[in-house]
Amino acid sequence: MKINSDYVKLNIEHFNSFNRERDTVLLFHGFSGSLEDWLDISTSLDSRFNYTGVDLIGHGKSDSPTDAAKYYPDILVRYIDDILKRLSISKVIILGYSMGGKAALFYAVNKPEKIKGLILESTTAGIENENDRNERIKSDEELAQYIEKNNIENFVELWMDKEIFNTQRRFSNEKLSNIKRKKISNSKTGLANSLRGFGTGVTPYLGDKLSTLDFPVLLISGELDSKFTQINSEMVNQFPKAEHKIIANAGHNTHLEEPKRFATAVNEFLKNN
Repeated sequence: MKINSDYVKLNIEHFNSFNRERDTVLLFHGFSGSLEDWLDISTSLDSRFNYTGVDLIGHGKSDSPTDAAKYYPDILVRYIDDILKRLSISKVIILGYSMGGKAALFYAVNKPEKIKGLILESTTAGIENENDRNERIKSDEELAQYIEKNNIENFVELWMDKEIFNTQRRFSNEKLSNIKRKKISNSKTGLANSLRGFGTGVTPYLGDKLSTLDFPVLLISGELDSKFTQINSEMVNQFPKAEHKIIANAGHNTHLEEPKRFATAVNEFLKNN
């Protein structure tokens, strides 16, 4: 289903039969992913909820504008607002992974009255130190230029070879090929401009806003992802109502690496909130 928002077409798909009487969980994928990344795990989640995947701008079947301003955080808020309006949702639960978690958190900070709960997998509140932010902007721009100058297959190989994804090397060749296939279907323009408009360096630091979010929050990180587990162990104390679940035997992408354990953590949260 395509939704028009600010002259951009956004793709969303319902993973189960959509019932307006039930609470809805929106699912946001990570950088270079798509809503397809949630298809398998959605069948293991609590059936009392609607599950709707969103292709974030520049990804999947959503538009990939050439104007990087279309990817800015404040515009993202409008996109999500228009999705909720189209689905007649007054309050929503958002489950976001990595970049998708950052998108969920940014929306929640700006529209807390529309959030029933947040599930943030491998997510940060951003970079507080200005020098570190500038360094990240520089490295994201270098990656954006690499994406534009090379074919998409080269970028996917480079991206999946990052240390943060080392734990996925245990996957079968067939599974790895399937992951690459989905990433390769993305637009180079969309990926490059996602870094320029919504990269970790350019998005505002939200750590000083978390104490104002008075709804249930679940932070999820992988046991083998020491960086994000440390970040989340500190971030959990900044929310009024948050818990942090560490998924055993998983790295950065816990729902891909340990789907059963991930689903159990999410279902417990949904049941209790």
